[in-house]
Amino acid sequence: MSAWVLPDHIADVLPSEARHIEELRRELLDTARGYGYELVMPPLLEHLESLLTGTGEALDLLTFKLVDQLSGRMMGLRADTTPQVARIDAHLLNRQGVARLCYCGPVAHTRPDRADATREPLQFGAEIYGHAGLEADFEVLLLALDCLSAAQLRELTVDLSDARIVQALLADSALAPAELARIHGALTTKDAGELAALTARLPAVDREGLQALLQLYGDAGVLEEAERVLPNRPALRHALAELRRCAALLGERATVRVDLADLRGYAYYSGVRFSIYAAHGDALVRGGRYDEVGAVFGRKRPAVGFSLDLKQLIAAVPPRPLRAAIRAPWGEDGALRSAIAALRRSGETVVCALPGHESEIDEFHCDRVLTHKGGEWVVQAI
Repeated sequence: MSAWVLPDHIADVLPSEARHIEELRRELLDTARGYGYELVMPPLLEHLESLLTGTGEALDLLTFKLVDQLSGRMMGLRADTTPQVARIDAHLLNRQGVARLCYCGPVAHTRPDRADATREPLQFGAEIYGHAGLEADFEVLLLALDCLSAAQLRELTVDLSDARIVQALLADSALAPAELARIHGALTTKDAGELAALTARLPAVDREGLQALLQLYGDAGVLEEAERVLPNRPALRHALAELRRCAALLGERATVRVDLADLRGYAYYSGVRFSIYAAHGDALVRGGRYDEVGAVFGRKRPAVGFSLDLKQLIAAVPPRPLRAAIRAPWGEDGALRSAIAALRRSGETVVCALPGHESEIDEFHCDRVLTHKGGEWVVQAI
């Protein structure tokens, strides 16, 4: 095996792609800052119980694990940043009111979540802590759409669902966690036969409600059908009412779709959930409400947020032109060095052509040249 061969689904990021990622990263962080979000930088690894307690089996399986050589305790490389931000909100910031936090950094996955996915996503996310009302959900949804708009994506589709609907139908089931996980899997894959077998011991009204979820997907009109066919339970009706409000808010910004059996993603979601798609391909953004995520840190706070992978995002956005630059000769002349320094201070990119390399192609589009004319160094168009 050659020493330069990387593991499967791990790749170097080369200059053109890296430039695009960095430009997008800055644009997304600036967009979040425009809403009042503060940047946090959690560590890449920490004790396993902090990363995984209360997050469910899916995140556990995605997490690389290792032994801390200093303490002997088990540690993990983060596979998702949300539990870390919840810890920061609960114990480090310890604010009583609303906290708006954002982040952008690498995560590591033991396995890819799609055939063409990386196992080292660059995760950007934004989260609100401290407000239980639907206003926080609205803000997060609008921020997610603005982030995709900043990336020059149009014709977006928002898929809505709500974790409370399935929870309401299974509230009295007393099923083991493994059985619940299998039911969630059957709902997600819309496997009616498997779902019928797994729910055979449940009351008829719950069985029928779960089976009805398999057909409750489509445009926002699905929510009216859900009101008609699902049991009349307060928690369920409240969830449907909030989904209707979300759909009404989003109607002018994106196409709205509803899938009440969609349980994809991590187990910590507790309310409205959403995925955002561009014209083609997989979901670019996933998010929702997760009011229980901070409970394991001793401080349960309302929370809602979203995340995306910048490496996936750049594959969906239009390519960007090379950055314009000025080509300058290499030299030790003081006036030349001063002219180059002044241009760089003003924000220009100045590429000095080393001797013998004047015609090589690089990452920048040199549309101007620094030339000596009339006793001074001036910039001229090429």
